[in-house]
Amino acid sequence: SRMQRFGRMSSSSRNRSRLALVDMKGFDPNDVTVMVKDRKVTVLAEHRDECNTSAAKTYNYRKLMKEFNLPAGVSENEVTCSL
Repeated sequence: SRMQRFGRMSSSSRNRSRLALVDMKGFDPNDVTVMVKDRKVTVLAEHRDECNTSAAKTYNYRKLMKEFNLPAGVSENEVTCSL
């Protein structure tokens, strides 16, 4: 399963801890944007599908947005993510 993981690395202990785990099912990695600004981590994902058949044209649109506050003592520069 594809999950978005956010973590930080402590400069003293080098241990990783997880801030959030977000289910990204239905989104391609190119659909996902992660931003860190003003002590908040924002995950934004948008996906559009278009299907043409001889009878009809259908569209499917999905959007997800999650926002997390950084814990005290965590620098914005320490945030990493993986998909």
